[in-house]
Parts: sequence; structure tokens; C-alpha cells
Amino acid sequence: MAAQWTENQIPDQTGRVAIVTGSNSGLGWETARALANKGATVIMACRSIVKAAPAADHINALKPSGKVVVMALDLGDLVSVHAFAEGFRKDFQRLDLLVNNAGIAVPPYGKTVQGFEQQFGTNHLGHFALTGLLLDRLMATPKARIVVVSSTAHQSGEINFDDLNWEQRDYQPMAAYGQSKLANLLFTYELQRRLGAAGQSTLAVAAHPGWAATNAQRHSRLLRVLNPLFAQPPKLGVLPALYAATAPDAQGGAYFGPGGLGQMRGYPKKLDSSVRSHDEAVARRLWTVSEELTQVKYPFAG
Repeated sequence: MAAQWTENQIPDQTGRVAIVTGSNSGLGWETARALANKGATVIMACRSIVKAAPAADHINALKPSGKVVVMALDLGDLVSVHAFAEGFRKDFQRLDLLVNNAGIAVPPYGKTVQGFEQQFGTNHLGHFALTGLLLDRLMATPKARIVVVSSTAHQSGEINFDDLNWEQRDYQPMAAYGQSKLANLLFTYELQRRLGAAGQSTLAVAAHPGWAATNAQRHSRLLRVLNPLFAQPPKLGVLPALYAATAPDAQGGAYFGPGGLGQMRGYPKKLDSSVRSHDEAVARRLWTVSEELTQVKYPFAG
């Protein structure tokens, strides 16, 4: 890969269809903008249509060669996930790229509509369900990709199967965030193993943005104070995910992030994630539990 890969090196995306979750601001908006700029039709899958509409207008004002389409998706509500998938399937027969970008970080304790701890429920289970419901479209599209956006916070994460929803312990927002981001990687790697075993060309790739200033951090006063000093802008933080999504040499099961000091900033580089993220027994168990909790089964045979 190039030492200083930028979005200028994204191949032509004309004719390709992409979904980017949480694309009304921050990293998701930059992802949608960059892909539309290269010719893709980008579905901006956002919880709030009111917030997404002006974000889409902003991209359209830049006169991209592709286009953006706004659709409602609340990853904290599995009914909304099903409705989004159904709506997408009606309008599109192909899906080249699914970027599981949306996320919440270190909020006070809360639950999703179905009663899951909101970081695990939104960051992991919502995307697990969405990917499963769209998998046949992805597998029917040659060389499709699934990109899952994780975080360096995965390194401190542990999957506590006895208390996934933090109902038996004092709630620790950062530890819960770490669990959700570790779940993102366990899911990505297990998905790639299953795609490979099924002989599919679809790739599952992971990325993290380093320290990027985004709305996901709105719940942390400390991060808001430190962002101006240390964070890189979303336009740079998005590069690892864009590389994972579009670079011809990106391989399934790879993990990309900033190559600078402490993986906080810099140009995309292939990285190693934590030992825990490669625990295949935990990944298989998490997969089974995720299917049970979401009631979404993956159609690999089909």
C-alpha cells in the first residue's frame, strides 16, 4: 500500500451501491461524500432523517459524480433494522459495499428498544442484524465488501457473556464501549472465516479511525476538551475505512488504522488487533449469542 494513501486513490465507483450507517455527520458523512464523489450511489442510513437531509444536501452541493439517498435506520431498534433492510431490498438488487460505521461512545447507562445495553446493542447487535439481513444481496454482488469500524478501545475490551447488558455490575461506560468495539472485530473476523468457508468472494474488513473528533464522543467531557489538542479531523480519520472499502489490495480479515504514533493519527496502515480479538472460540460463541438475541440467521448456504 502507498505510504500516504489518500481518498484521491479511491478507484472509480460508478455503478456501485454503498450503504454507510451513521452518515449524517463525522466519519460517516466523510465516507458518504468520498464514495459519492467517486461515482457511487450511497445510501445514507441514519437514525434522524431531519439531520440526514441537510447532510445529504451538503454532499449534493459539492456536485459529486454519484448520488446520495437518505433512508431511516435506527440500529438501537431491531424493528427499524428490519424495515430498513426491507426498504433497501425493494429498491436495489445489488449491494457492493456495506460500511458499518455508526456508533455511540461512552454514554450514561441506557438500553436499546429491545432491552440491550445501548453500546453493545447499537454498535454490535444492530450491525450484526443489518449485515445478516443484507448478506444475500452482498453475496450476489461480485467482490462486495463489508467494512466494520472498530476502535483502539477494543484493546481493553472483554466479552462478558454472563452480563452482556451490564445488569449485574456497576456500569462503566468505557468498559462497555470496549466490549462493543471488541465485538465488532470478533464479528468481522468470524464473518470472513464463514464467507471463505462458503466459497464467497465477499470480503469482511475492519478499520479504526485513530483519534478523530466526531459527534460519537459527545457524551465525554474529557474527550471534548482533548480533541482540539490531539484529534485529527474526520477527513483524515476516515481514510482507514475508505482504504478497507475500496483499495484493490485490501484483503478479507485485515484491520486498518492510522500508521502514526500510537495509531492516533496518520495515513492508513495494516495493523494487528489484540490477541483477544482473534479468539475463535469466543468469536463463535458471540456469533451464536448474537443470532439468538437478534433472531437473525445468516444465509450462507443461499
